[in-house]
Amino acid sequence: MCAGGGRFRLGPVGGVSVHWQLLGSLQPVVRKATIQHPCVRRFGHRFFGKIRKVGATVNNTPPRRLPHLRRSPECRGPALVSIAVWLLSGLLAGWGPASGLAHAQPGTAGSIYSRPVAGAGDGSQPGGGEGAVVPQAAAAGPGQGGVQGADQAGKAERVVAAALAGVARAPSISARVRQLVRVGNMVLKGSGRYIQSGTGEEQRYRYETTLNTTSEEFEMLEVSDGLFAWSYRKLGPQPAQVERVDIRQVRDRLTALQVADRTDISSHLGGIQRPLARVRQWFRFTTVTSAVMDEVPIWLVEGAWDRESLALILPGQAEQIKSPEGIGPTDLPEGVPWSVRLSISKRELFPCRVEWLAIPGPRPVGVAQPEVVAVLELYDVRIGEPVDATAFVYKPATEGLLDTTETAVSQVAPWRP
Repeated sequence: MCAGGGRFRLGPVGGVSVHWQLLGSLQPVVRKATIQHPCVRRFGHRFFGKIRKVGATVNNTPPRRLPHLRRSPECRGPALVSIAVWLLSGLLAGWGPASGLAHAQPGTAGSIYSRPVAGAGDGSQPGGGEGAVVPQAAAAGPGQGGVQGADQAGKAERVVAAALAGVARAPSISARVRQLVRVGNMVLKGSGRYIQSGTGEEQRYRYETTLNTTSEEFEMLEVSDGLFAWSYRKLGPQPAQVERVDIRQVRDRLTALQVADRTDISSHLGGIQRPLARVRQWFRFTTVTSAVMDEVPIWLVEGAWDRESLALILPGQAEQIKSPEGIGPTDLPEGVPWSVRLSISKRELFPCRVEWLAIPGPRPVGVAQPEVVAVLELYDVRIGEPVDATAFVYKPATEGLLDTTETAVSQVAPWRP
């Protein structure tokens, strides 16, 4: 499902009553559903054989910050890659390699792919290919484009909250991942897989992606085995970085903060849940409209920066951000998104695509409309089906391993309601 063709099959999903509570008039998660598409992709029985041994030297890097591009030419390439990965990591959630959906149009500085428009698919306009999102005409009833103002924003927030709650409570998830980021003239593409099993304190996950440029490859692996949350990153020729976090201490921190709901502990650790949670934490969703993607009805939800959150990320512009006039997309540094757009399947309430929008190009830049500069997509999704437990086994070399539990625990805070 979700912009890649293939099959999206749902098994029994818990938390239906929760979805009713969050969505009000929206439909609850359907317990069993099968959505067929012309192109069916099936999972194999093998998982990515990620490295089990790492180099003896692992650098203990300082906390990651948004990289700046005003530096020497020899450093510009790594900085561009850093921004690309930063975009797809869910805004400061850690490194998260990018991967591809489509190629940028040659000779243009536009979006990483053409957005569909009216008449798409008839050959007269670009953007009618696989994975295209076609907005539906607004209707007067609930859940359509006629809902305005506070009601529209409230519904948008409820849809996103219910989708993330569904991911956290799903008994299992298997999905393929593809991502793409455009920074400057670079297009970074790749692919990977996400596997999740169990709920609450029994939840495990494995999130693995590979990012490719024209000359280098970047690897990322995040695994939760129930005891530790492991993170492996290999950025081109640089030494591999392997870190681990003691999950028990994260649970203890949540207890101390009196966080009653423990079903989303993975959102504080890694995997797909963390970037999704970060998106909801840093953005406020304002509009929700009906659309169709690959013949699947979806909610198209758009959000803008929360001013307080953006001011924390860009302290040098905090005064302007908090001013009544605010800040515009041309005022943001290159690589910082202006807004976010989520595609959430209506029937399953599953987030199948996240798009970050910005005005690309070196600063200063002229006035222009924000364009899609980064995409994270989940497709070939299976929910509620058995998964191979060996996917959550990770045994790296102990020499050179960094325990970052103290830092991780200090950053744990309740997500916004």
